[in-house]
Amino acid sequence: MARPSSLTRRDTFAILACVALGESGRGMAVPRKKPLRGAFMILATPYTEEKAIDFDDLEHEVAFLDRCGVQGMVWPQNASDLNYLSKDERMRGMEIIAKAAKGRKPALVLGVQARDTPSMLEYARFAEKLQPDAVIAIPPTTAESLDDYREYYGELCKVAKRPVFIQTAGGSPKVEPTIEFIVEMGGTFDNFGYLKEEYGSVATAINRMRELATHRPGAIKIILGAFRARGWTYEMRLGMDGTLTGGPMYADVYAHLWELHLANKRDAVREVYSKLLLMTNLEQAIPGLRPYMMKRRGVFKTAVSRRGDYSYSAATVAEIEHNFAALKPYLRVK
Repeated sequence: MARPSSLTRRDTFAILACVALGESGRGMAVPRKKPLRGAFMILATPYTEEKAIDFDDLEHEVAFLDRCGVQGMVWPQNASDLNYLSKDERMRGMEIIAKAAKGRKPALVLGVQARDTPSMLEYARFAEKLQPDAVIAIPPTTAESLDDYREYYGELCKVAKRPVFIQTAGGSPKVEPTIEFIVEMGGTFDNFGYLKEEYGSVATAINRMRELATHRPGAIKIILGAFRARGWTYEMRLGMDGTLTGGPMYADVYAHLWELHLANKRDAVREVYSKLLLMTNLEQAIPGLRPYMMKRRGVFKTAVSRRGDYSYSAATVAEIEHNFAALKPYLRVK
């Protein structure tokens, strides 16, 4: 299917907002040509049999996502085994991915989150040297109040010369990133107001998206959903900007869904999405399915995971293959 060549009205707003950045004290950003909308895949992290990161496969994954036609790629986030990665592994991985992504179509978003502001800034300064299209940060887990969030994201916006995404879930259990806080920060810093919205439940997040959308264009620039895209078809109908999710094993299907949405082929979106749900729902019943499918699709050499040691019976493999068969007509990378 041919990709739409023209920018939407919302794409234009996003690009104009980014070009306008640079006012002293409001965050500085470089102009970008890649709209931060569409299917954004969180890269899975590959491992050798000895559970060391396979950086060659990580580089291979970037090429795979590009061939799949996704609009963006993100690393490292929770779906990348963030909590299982060392500082050195994160920095080396970011460097390898940034080099591999250079000259490719998908926008690159690097994750710079940490438990507190000083630790986050170390990752942010390193990422800045790699010149991604944007950065993303989960809120600090040690925060006691919204003032701690203000400091954390305020300092990040001053360091980053590019859009800053906030992931609304995963921070301190004591602090809610309220809509008022996000709008306030988006009005204070021109490179803030980019969201991966997944606070609370799917229903809660969608209600937040609808309210946040009333502040765009302006304080809110981009709203991406999450939750393994479980609310994505509804979010599309509501005019949101895409999804940011850990689904690289079906990246071509996500890219296809976005293109069908842009072409206003709602019935086709329903048909393809229903097949994708067979696999995403299966992840709840079969732990370790993500690395298994990355190997199954020839992206990774192993299905090794630091989360656990997994083995599958013949019945489990048969169930995986039965559900995966429904997606095969939509795969671009065979």
